[in-house]
Amino acid sequence: MTCIDRRDVGLLLLRLGAGGVLAVHGAQKLFGWFGGGGIEGTGQFMESVGYRPGKASATAAGLAEAGGGTLLALGLATPAAGAAAAGAMVGAAAVHAPNGFFAQEGGYEYAASLGLTAAGLAVTGPGRLSFDAAFGHAVNRSWMIPAAFAATAAVTAVVVGARNKRMRTRVEGEQEALFEEEIWFEE
Repeated sequence: MTCIDRRDVGLLLLRLGAGGVLAVHGAQKLFGWFGGGGIEGTGQFMESVGYRPGKASATAAGLAEAGGGTLLALGLATPAAGAAAAGAMVGAAAVHAPNGFFAQEGGYEYAASLGLTAAGLAVTGPGRLSFDAAFGHAVNRSWMIPAAFAATAAVTAVVVGARNKRMRTRVEGEQEALFEEEIWFEE
């Protein structure tokens, strides 16, 4: 039998804290629990910030957060769980980035913190107080870390890239409309 040390307890606390927060945020999106908008309300929000289609985006974000968070908290499939949660947080950070870093100003600080914690756990591993350890690390192999991050990075780049392009097009259209309005008033 292996000895549990303070590293294992620390990893358990990180997993429970970050995983729990992510799971709750995902439940808000998927089920409307804890004051969330559910798929319908979150889908409308996702559309408003450039993620289309909104309901599909809400479902994907909700599953990445709720599923990734729950698996992180349990310490199960840690590489995939951490990568999925980190990818979802990159998507959230993209929405908040125009507001700067600090969360009090609507910035990406919170999403970045959760994403980096999830990524760190995926890389470090769950520790001995985990389901991965109990199951002999069957879904927590070293090769799974780069595979999970590569797949997540590819999907995240496509989704966030498409969103950013839509937002640039929207801003350019609004600027053009304002310019045309100014010309009309000058005539």
